[in-house]
Amino acid sequence: MSIHILPDVINTVEELDELLSRPTPGLIESMRTLDGDILILGAGGKVGPTIARMAQRAIKAAGVKKEVFAVDLFPMPALEADGIRTITCDMLDLDAVARLPKVENVVFMIGRKFGSTGQEHLTWAINVIAPYHAARAFTGSRLAVFSTGCVYPLLHVDTGGATEEMTAEPVGEYAQSCLGRERMFDYYAETQGEKVVHIRLNYAIDLRYGVLYDIASKVWAGQPVDVTTGYVNIIWQGDASSQALQSFSLASSPSAILNVTGPDILSVRELAQQMAALMGKTAHFTGTENGIAYLNNAARATQRFGPPSVSTEQLVQWVSHWVMQGGENLGKPTHFETQNGKY
Repeated sequence: MSIHILPDVINTVEELDELLSRPTPGLIESMRTLDGDILILGAGGKVGPTIARMAQRAIKAAGVKKEVFAVDLFPMPALEADGIRTITCDMLDLDAVARLPKVENVVFMIGRKFGSTGQEHLTWAINVIAPYHAARAFTGSRLAVFSTGCVYPLLHVDTGGATEEMTAEPVGEYAQSCLGRERMFDYYAETQGEKVVHIRLNYAIDLRYGVLYDIASKVWAGQPVDVTTGYVNIIWQGDASSQALQSFSLASSPSAILNVTGPDILSVRELAQQMAALMGKTAHFTGTENGIAYLNNAARATQRFGPPSVSTEQLVQWVSHWVMQGGENLGKPTHFETQNGKY
């Protein structure tokens, strides 16, 4: 199927994975000018397989020769079958990290969020020690480091969301540890000239999880949707992956920051009502909007890469159909409703 044609609905995991990893024209063009291979640290997570496959497909479409390496704690036979070179590595083991191939372009995706409350030590280890090991090992590389918009303070919807110039004020230990992750790379960018760009993401949409899945599943089940946190940013996971892979050109010393999300601030109430109409249901709500949320202003990314290839309307339609047909659920709610920083 042409990369320019999107289906009305997605029925299978195979169709979903193909769409998620479909490279955009901008990414294909960027692969023609990017020097060196690509290594993805944390390729076995929710977004990692999408990025690994997308990079591989973009390289092939660009007609250039590059190798994609995928690194995770456990084997990844599905990625290996796709021609991606997979490596198992415990990122908390400094010696093991030091043995990884020194690749010119590194995507860092390792992180822990859910279950942080009560296991704060593990969250800090994964979110700070593993980044330290990677930053120390790849001082000669360009690094696109996945972060989160949660390092910004909660903002009122009228502000338009946090820009990259806003000072980080993380709420709770998870968000604090995410800023700690950034600071490990910042240290090596400042002292060793490492080139870094932090990808502050809010919120990626895959039909199997994400803000829209959380809302749609409650609407479909007749459960109330909490609108206390009444506004969100979202972006198709494929678009987020494409922008991250194109961001190597922004990596710099000192570190750069790039907000990655959709261009609009969306009402949770309106999203639920749109899904209810598609599902033949009535949306029920609990709570009252206080106007406060984690909101990112992605004007810089939109200006550089163009608007996302998949619209909010298309995402609402896809997710509604997916939930109605009983599509796969990864069981990882976003907890976008949370405002106290506890996950």
